[in-house]
Amino acid sequence: MRGLLLTGVLALALAAGWTGPAEAARYTMTIAHLYPDDLTNNETAPALKHFEQLVESATNGDIDVQVFGNGALGGEVEAAQQTRAGKTIQSVMLGSGTQASFYRNYEMITSPFLFPDYRTAWTFFDSPWFAAFMKPMVKESGLRYLGTLDDGGGFVAFANNKRLITKVEDLQGLRIRVEENQAHMTIMRALGASPTPLPWGELQTGLATGLVDGHFHAPGVNDIFKLYDVTNFTTWSGHVYNTITWSVSEAWFSQLPEDYQRIIVAAAREAVAMAHGIAAQITVVGWVNSCKKFEQCHILSDAEKQRMREIAQPIYREWLVKEFGEKAALYDELRAEVERIHADLNRSAIEIYLD
Repeated sequence: MRGLLLTGVLALALAAGWTGPAEAARYTMTIAHLYPDDLTNNETAPALKHFEQLVESATNGDIDVQVFGNGALGGEVEAAQQTRAGKTIQSVMLGSGTQASFYRNYEMITSPFLFPDYRTAWTFFDSPWFAAFMKPMVKESGLRYLGTLDDGGGFVAFANNKRLITKVEDLQGLRIRVEENQAHMTIMRALGASPTPLPWGELQTGLATGLVDGHFHAPGVNDIFKLYDVTNFTTWSGHVYNTITWSVSEAWFSQLPEDYQRIIVAAAREAVAMAHGIAAQITVVGWVNSCKKFEQCHILSDAEKQRMREIAQPIYREWLVKEFGEKAALYDELRAEVERIHADLNRSAIEIYLD
């Protein structure tokens, strides 16, 4: 009787299209990041979900992509160190401060007022020039560059408890939380603020207790993590473009079949493009919400941005020369490339859309 029942069940399953037990994936690609797993309030989770679908479909499930958000696999440094080995974690998303600790040249990307607008930033980060800029990271850290996402929306906004920032003088003496990032500290000192390194997990407490007066993150981050609960004023300054760098373990990636390597790279490019659009929406929504929930909000004028740029950039470059020596010349090449891209985008827009 049991044999007849099993035969009947198997017949029904075959009639329904079942072809037998699914084959186990040969490769697992575990990706670690800090953002919530929520697909609606950040760009990282939906971009990685799309990447997961693309890769698993293209490899017929031979690569099993597993995404862990919310820091479930540890902090950024810990996750990045594990990714280098490629055994328990194969891919990681890093904020700009942590990224610079694994690839020193990345500190140049935190230059004050580097990008004039989103199109220029996106085109630069997706350019062959920047891909070449990131290639030495493989040798330096064992991580292969896959793409750059806009951390919470890219262009940052100040938020603080003391006063509304409308001009550079308003930053004087403010204790501004920064990552353990010498570039960010240099920029804050140049603008008259007092940079105070503080881990991300301690920011809310630091603001509530007065350990720091303020911080800077993209408006989307302020909204996602409800930082308006512990600050009163926000100013969208755009003085730094915060990023998330997506990397994969070279030790793991190099062992994949070449066609699978191509699938991962192509899927990553599409996921990054999708993330740019999602981040832009989150930024706009985050800023609108900021103006509803902060006591006061302000968008820094172009004239004041220029004032801050003229103050901060020379001091920042002096710091680069001290830190990098002759390699600081690469920063001049980087800025020239950004300016070239910006000019080309404006010229092409005029040629295409104006008679």
